[in-house]
Amino acid sequence: MPHSHAVALLLFIVLGVFAGAATGWVWGEGMLAVAWVGELFLNALKMLIIPLIVAAVISGVASLGDIRKLGRLGGITVLYFTGTTAIAVAIGLLMVNLIQPGVGLEFDAPVIPESMAAKTEIGFSDILLSLVSPNLIASAAETQLLPLILFSILLSAALTTLGPVGEHVIGMFNGLNEALMKLVIWLMYLAPVGIFALVAARLGRAGGGEAFLGEIAAVGLHVVTVLSGLAAHFVVLVALLLFISGRGFGYLFGLLRALFTAFGTASSSATLPLTMECAREQGVDEKAVRFVLPLGSTVNMNGTALYEAAAAMFIAQAYGIDLGFGAQTVIFVTATLAAIGAAGIPEAGLVTMVIVLTAVGLPIEGVGLLLAVDWFLDRFRTAVNVWGDAVGAAVAHRFLPDSRA
Repeated sequence: MPHSHAVALLLFIVLGVFAGAATGWVWGEGMLAVAWVGELFLNALKMLIIPLIVAAVISGVASLGDIRKLGRLGGITVLYFTGTTAIAVAIGLLMVNLIQPGVGLEFDAPVIPESMAAKTEIGFSDILLSLVSPNLIASAAETQLLPLILFSILLSAALTTLGPVGEHVIGMFNGLNEALMKLVIWLMYLAPVGIFALVAARLGRAGGGEAFLGEIAAVGLHVVTVLSGLAAHFVVLVALLLFISGRGFGYLFGLLRALFTAFGTASSSATLPLTMECAREQGVDEKAVRFVLPLGSTVNMNGTALYEAAAAMFIAQAYGIDLGFGAQTVIFVTATLAAIGAAGIPEAGLVTMVIVLTAVGLPIEGVGLLLAVDWFLDRFRTAVNVWGDAVGAAVAHRFLPDSRA
């Protein structure tokens, strides 16, 4: 996409976000009339996810040539994902201990949300089992991306050993990847309208500005804690970007379209096509773009991990349960591992929250305290998730032997 078009599109996307917030605030439920427009845009993005991930991962791994290079790229990626997720959880725990948003909170006894009731028996063994799917078509239908990514990596590795026959198949996936990225560019011209509708309808569903302020007021310190933690982690990722990859703030500006789209859609996976396009425009090596970003949109949930660690401590404080250093260490380890590993399971966010709460014996029904503002915070943590993926691609680019800037 030409630079002038990209800048203009960014301005229109930002305008769409603020216009959606303003109209949803003023007209409230009246803006539900445009919800179908946002749903149409979101469905169009989701339509591209499965073929794009398969094509991108297969062509990306195959482009490494020597399959042994996958070990280097994979090692750097896993180290980055694990490290930044752990940092995010630590920041979340630090902020919740400093602000103590749940202390003295008065509330009526909440009930376990129906969507979480069925997740209470899921453990780490289920997460490991979810890595390998007995039915890839069913996994694709349920947008379980991790089994598809694992299969695509293994298939690509096999294709690189087949000589000319494998090269023909790889060439097909290369062409498919280019065609899908062209579709992404076309779709992005609809982003301002789609994001406007998504934001306006969601705020309208909350009842408009006055109703939303009432929801915020009930757990205001929790909102402050999470947003301040996400802001701190965003700055940490910027520092990592500048220090390790050697890139400047221009990279952040180049990713703003993806970040505002992440805010509007509240979905890392749905934003993936645009994240890949923005990273390519910023000169990130294709190998890093096609391998790191699809994997990151699935397992690198920095914002989500921070949120769930902070939420667990908020619930403990609200119920008057004192969690010492040992219990918080359990939260730290559990939130880090769960955020990375639970992506192959449907409704992974609920699964990770259940795992973190049960690990330290906290009441699962405490999640009911958070539901009123969860949709709002979800947009910010999704933007941080996407930013973490984008920084990861730039860091991986820095360490590829044939792609150093």
